[in-house]
Amino acid sequence: MSERRSELCSQYIKIFIVVSSYWIVSIVTVFVNKRLLSSKEVALEAPLFITWFQCVVSFLICFAFSSTGGIPKVFAFPKGTPWNVDACKKVIPLSLMFTLMIATNNLCLKYVGVPFYYVGRSLTTVFNVVFSWLLLRQTTSYKCISCCAFIIFGFYLGVDQENLLGSLSVIGTIYGVVGSIMLSLYSIYTKKVLPHVNQEVWLLSYYNNAYSIFLFLPLIAINGELPELWNFKNIGSFFFWTQMIIGGVCGFAIGYVTSLQIKVTSPLTHNISGTAKACAQTVIATQWYQESKNVLWWTSNVIVLLSSAFYARFKQQEMVDNAKKPVPEEKRSLEDLRPEEIMLTSVQSYREN
Repeated sequence: MSERRSELCSQYIKIFIVVSSYWIVSIVTVFVNKRLLSSKEVALEAPLFITWFQCVVSFLICFAFSSTGGIPKVFAFPKGTPWNVDACKKVIPLSLMFTLMIATNNLCLKYVGVPFYYVGRSLTTVFNVVFSWLLLRQTTSYKCISCCAFIIFGFYLGVDQENLLGSLSVIGTIYGVVGSIMLSLYSIYTKKVLPHVNQEVWLLSYYNNAYSIFLFLPLIAINGELPELWNFKNIGSFFFWTQMIIGGVCGFAIGYVTSLQIKVTSPLTHNISGTAKACAQTVIATQWYQESKNVLWWTSNVIVLLSSAFYARFKQQEMVDNAKKPVPEEKRSLEDLRPEEIMLTSVQSYREN
């Protein structure tokens, strides 16, 4: 009995440490990226370059782990190289979605405030349902559809209140919606690409970051960031590059702690933790930036948060029921993909942020 209590206590401590690490890394990642993207201290109007550099950092970390096989007794990194012609042909279409996804996510974060960021990107769940039906003809229960309706209402109310408070960024909100669309499409097509990398999500992340390094270059040029980089006075600043590296490391770390949280708890607990973290992040952001919000603005956040949490719960119940009966492989959608498979293939895991 004493050994069982000791083992149970150790397990609770482990869960507490992992969940706390997830919260800390996730929240810090958002604030670090916000500082890099729109603070006066950095003052670099090149959001796509910043995103590109984070891909470079993530790629270098993956390359190092690929060379060493991972971290002994922590996790094993699968063997593979992104410079294989066949793998390149199979993965690059998904990498293009990945590039557009993280680009629009960071552009959204650049223009909207951190308190509104979660609501601004809250339509991912809605687009998951829409694209699952349009592309895969998979139906969704009325309970989940009702949750989506409340999410849309919460999003509308949040946008309306941001506008009334004079802090609405239309372009930032548009980027948030586009980012939600790209994340939904990326997640659905991830399942089709995973077999080409032996179902290894770390390997897919490695490949995506490698290809995105090249895919971002024309986008940086088209966005007119090259003159900005040329004239940037702090380009040789040690402090600036330290912040950039921290942002890249955080982007990689969020994938690991997300996977770890799912592993030591459960997918449902992870969703609940992510929802609670988003609530805490919003409260911290309003205090950090000293922003005053009205009752309806907070109501919109509560609606989105609770609707997302209930959706995750109802969807889990559906998955349990569906698992009891055979489903053709081609009809399985995003919702049947293991949460860790979706989360780890995004650098910043922005759906959680």
